Amino acid sequence: MNRKNLIAIACVFTVMLMTGAAFAAVPLYQLFCQVTGFDGTVKRAEVAPDKVLDETVLIRFDTNVRGLPMTFRAEQVSQRVRIGETGIAFFNVTNTSDRPIHATAAYNVVPERAGPYFQKLQCFCFEGQVIAPGQTMKFPVQYFVAPEIATDRESRGVREITLSYTFYPTKGAQDAANPAPATGAAA
Repeated sequence: MNRKNLIAIACVFTVMLMTGAAFAAVPLYQLFCQVTGFDGTVKRAEVAPDKVLDETVLIRFDTNVRGLPMTFRAEQVSQRVRIGETGIAFFNVTNTSDRPIHATAAYNVVPERAGPYFQKLQCFCFEGQVIAPGQTMKFPVQYFVAPEIATDRESRGVREITLSYTFYPTKGAQDAANPAPATGAAA
């Protein structure tokens, strides 16, 4: 094989590799953030810690809706929990439209340095929700702040954490808002 063919093959391979990397970037970044807590992303946990400290932290709850006819509120604006203690918060979502809503809640925590230590045992985020017209749903979030936050140099002074959720439309939302015209003859 001559040099020109090798260069052409290398260029085609590089373009294919870069295209694949572009498509994989978003899911890989999300996975990285969930595993490391980077950028305020909350980690999932299987079990609560055995150790509960006497120190407390104030957890604030922030709710937002992006482009949906619904109300979304936390039942409590904040909770004070001991570090390592399991807390539970409830959120209410009401569909104020006359059509089903397909939505998913995205989340993060502030300050970002608390992300690796704020961990959820149960959450309504991660999964798409379908909320019927006029329906109100109650969603729980079970969480804890890992005891390691008290010894980490960068996050040791954190005494307030804001958990923020935003509901946004997902697959099916546009279909519900713009139903396809009926086909066939009317009876």
